[in-house]
Amino acid sequence: MAIDSLFLIAGNGDYPRLVIEAARSAGVRRVVMAAFDGETFPESLALADEVHHMKVGQLGKLLDAAKKSGAKVAIMAGQIAPENLFDLRPDLRALVILARLKVRNAETLFGAVASELASAGIELLPATTFLDEQVAGKGHLAGPRLKPRHLADLEFGFRIAKDSSRLDIGQTVVVKNGTVLAVEAFEGTNEAIRRGGKLARSGAIVVKVSKPGQDMRFDVPVVGTRTLETAAEAKILAIGVEAGATLLLDREKVAKAADTLSITIYGL
Repeated sequence: MAIDSLFLIAGNGDYPRLVIEAARSAGVRRVVMAAFDGETFPESLALADEVHHMKVGQLGKLLDAAKKSGAKVAIMAGQIAPENLFDLRPDLRALVILARLKVRNAETLFGAVASELASAGIELLPATTFLDEQVAGKGHLAGPRLKPRHLADLEFGFRIAKDSSRLDIGQTVVVKNGTVLAVEAFEGTNEAIRRGGKLARSGAIVVKVSKPGQDMRFDVPVVGTRTLETAAEAKILAIGVEAGATLLLDREKVAKAADTLSITIYGL
């Protein structure tokens, strides 16, 4: 599908910047961005042709910007800090949607946004669009080679993370020697890594997965250089990621950082 114009809903991190760069390479001529105060990085803002600034929760403003953009497709890229999701300033449109939701989590909230965009004639594309080369493969991806006991911990962590994600608790776990040290909840991946690393003191393994039936239009598992820096501070030995379902942003920088920090990245 040829895409001439793109509406980008941009959170924090390098993700939005990488989407814009890849989209330009794929022939997208115009990028209109919804940017959130205190979240979207200046590096991403500078690459967009048009930017609409708003606070988290201003859904009416976001939808108006989407309609005015002229784009027929949209992408969500980048996270919103968990504390900001609890500090919402919802406008009337958001309040109406929130009132309809029996369960409020990332999937239901963003799913509602996708439905509103669809009603306006705008299709929300998978968050991995334009980024196929950034998707993790299987096996050893970067960093030192692992010993059999560490591979066993990776497989153990993968099973636990899959069960945790199925229950909609979190998609990241920290394990060591067959023991679960931390399970991600609302605080996010980096805080879970810090908690698990503190208990392990050193040598723990992080595993990050997708949840069953994950909607790839939003909330795609991501590992970037910031994840690796946090892991290094926590003296993590390796990070296991789900092959085919995790983005490594940006892949070359991630691999270089893994080698420099002596942290293994392994696709499961």
